[in-house]
Amino acid sequence: MSRSDSSKQQYYATSSLVIGYALCSSLLAVINKFAITYFNYPGLLTALQYLTSSAGVYLLGQLGFLHHDAFTWSTAKKFLPAALVFYLAIFTNTNLLRHANVDTFIVFRSLTPLLVAVADTLFRGQPRPSRLTFLSLLVILAGAVGYVANDSAFTLTAYSWALAYLVTITTEMVYIKHMVSTLELNTWGLVLYNNLLSLMIAPVFWFLTGEHTEVFTAVNANGGNVFEPVAFFAVALSCVFGFLISFFGFAARKAISATAFTVTGVVNKFLTVVINVVIWDKHATPFGLVCLLVTICGGVGYQQSVTVGKKPSNGPSQVSNKGEDDDEMMELVPGKVATNV
Repeated sequence: MSRSDSSKQQYYATSSLVIGYALCSSLLAVINKFAITYFNYPGLLTALQYLTSSAGVYLLGQLGFLHHDAFTWSTAKKFLPAALVFYLAIFTNTNLLRHANVDTFIVFRSLTPLLVAVADTLFRGQPRPSRLTFLSLLVILAGAVGYVANDSAFTLTAYSWALAYLVTITTEMVYIKHMVSTLELNTWGLVLYNNLLSLMIAPVFWFLTGEHTEVFTAVNANGGNVFEPVAFFAVALSCVFGFLISFFGFAARKAISATAFTVTGVVNKFLTVVINVVIWDKHATPFGLVCLLVTICGGVGYQQSVTVGKKPSNGPSQVSNKGEDDDEMMELVPGKVATNV
């Protein structure tokens, strides 16, 4: 095989990974909203996503397509608190999408760098944000405040779940950083432990919230079938995309530079907004969309500010379990609605 043929194959392979990541991450939030709209059982929906992701990692590991740390009960016991926080983050995330539109989710998800920066400084002894980072965080906050103040679909229930999601996802990001550095799990090991332990936790919340009675009532009413055809398609799509976002995300991050990966993530956020506006009416008002775009631009500034002073990367980026890369990689864990993206 000639060098030019090899270069072409490399180009097509890299392009396929980037396109796959862009499609998955830009569509995932909308798909999850679609799933929870037609399958209104957030506990069962997330349990099915955990099952798909943990089974997918295990099977691909057995086939040699990826490597993950072996599952051991001793490590699982140490990781259990982190998995519980992860479960709560996904649980509140799904209920937020249940009661609010995708735009509201993106706004609150974009607020996490602000709280993570505060938590890192107070609890992890990290340096205070630079002036550029602080300014970017203020832009994010301003866009979020403008969005909330002009949200015509504001409800106490939706914003209660939004606040709960914001607190739990911030806690999860900070705590996961600590667990990763303590247990030294690789990326796919983290995915496996997070999803498998969350799958074990799911039945507890299923009964505590009373969702099991709703499911059993629906099964009895539908002759033993909890899935309508549209609901089955939506749930299956959500589970598949929940796993694919990790596969394409991790693979694309290894194949391209950190800068290119960040640019792709920014484009994906705008694509999510455009897709959500085009396909249905479950989106914000025009002014709300402007505030949302301000929030996204603040996120762009934040991403640029935290890379200042780092050595530029012209080659493929390697997955890191340390530093600022954690925030990006946490969003690729299956079961999460990825907006970085």
